[in-house]
Amino acid sequence: MAKVRRLAENWVHLGLGATAVPQPPFDGMEWYEAYGNRHAADGREGRLVSQHTFTEGWPTWEMHPLGDEMVICTSGEMVLRQEFPDGRQEEVTLRAGEYAINPPGVWHIADIETEATAVFITAGEGTQHRPR
Repeated sequence: MAKVRRLAENWVHLGLGATAVPQPPFDGMEWYEAYGNRHAADGREGRLVSQHTFTEGWPTWEMHPLGDEMVICTSGEMVLRQEFPDGRQEEVTLRAGEYAINPPGVWHIADIETEATAVFITAGEGTQHRPR
């Protein structure tokens, strides 16, 4: 019998061989390093599926150099801002049921006016952050 889990609490690693591996609960930024160690063999083909609820904008920009990230808004509204390597900037408002893709090498950040929940499918290897 399948075990029921909450995506907000137990993220999932999608790995080689079409595997889906539930992850331990997030417990701080060190979690990401441990995740990378757990699934290092999948390299850039591994994907992290996570769900987050936000009540304010993200504190930092982020960029995934080795693969796309899909952002799916499941409730509320969020403004996703992208900064491309050539300096071009784009902005898109996502509402429930809508998604956008952050291409590799594109810095991105989100602003939230009230509350929004989103699911992220991320090629996270080599992720970088910078101040807002």
